Amino acid sequence: MAGVIVIFDFDKTIIDCDSDNWVVDSLGATALFDELLPTMPWNSLMPSKQPMLWGVIYINLVNQYPLIILRFMVSMCFVVINRCELRIVSDANHFFIETILRHHGLFDYFSEINTNPGFVDEEAKLRIQPYHDFFNSASHGCKNLCPPNMCKGLIIKRIQDSMISEGKKRIIYLGDGKGDYCPLLKLGEGDFMMPRKNYPVWELITSNPLLLKAEIHEWSDAEELEKVLLKLINIVLLAEKKTPDLLSMDWKLEPVSRLSHEAFPQAPTPSHLVQSADTLSTRITPR
Repeated sequence: MAGVIVIFDFDKTIIDCDSDNWVVDSLGATALFDELLPTMPWNSLMPSKQPMLWGVIYINLVNQYPLIILRFMVSMCFVVINRCELRIVSDANHFFIETILRHHGLFDYFSEINTNPGFVDEEAKLRIQPYHDFFNSASHGCKNLCPPNMCKGLIIKRIQDSMISEGKKRIIYLGDGKGDYCPLLKLGEGDFMMPRKNYPVWELITSNPLLLKAEIHEWSDAEELEKVLLKLINIVLLAEKKTPDLLSMDWKLEPVSRLSHEAFPQAPTPSHLVQSADTLSTRITPR
């Protein structure tokens, strides 16, 4: 496997929407949440203000979630998994991310998921906790536009510290939001940042590109993301003299058809929904 880690944001990068907003909108709670959002962080607002609402989220998320995953991911994982390591760093929550990825058969391709712990309790209520527990202790202290519940820059720093022992050399980071700017500042020469064009992190980058050491390669949609990511992985493979492993730039994605609601798996009973929220990241061994 090449010495590169590809790190994805989740919302508007792996899926083409905001997963939290999609659930709130689909449950008809948009106006209520818009009214309450200025009073506290999003991940605190969801379970604390409307706990009874979340009894129906699992069924809604699994049985009715539309096929919005960016079309490149389903086929891309099969192609790149033996050439690089895939991880997620996201300010969404573990429950939404795992549910969506498992449904599309992608969960096991990611070796690590760093996000806000989320689980459904014995009463079928969604519980979301902050990655950095700023309720019971001081927040992470970062001043680079990070929300109080998560500094992605600290997560990237931990990953970088582990890369030496793991034999990794480079990072390719993909993101779209303001929270993706701090990890970009941690990237060094030889790393790559793939910001989504005309999104907040892209605007921050273009406003002062001299602050950055990583190479910047923008993208706008799934097709462009596919081309840019394959190109960057090939750059790494060439640098490591692994030319037999080069990815074909003529490779075409198979179309992914939209599934009907009836095709989705049935939600298990609440007693099977309980997940531990003790850990802040999940380690998985890719198949």
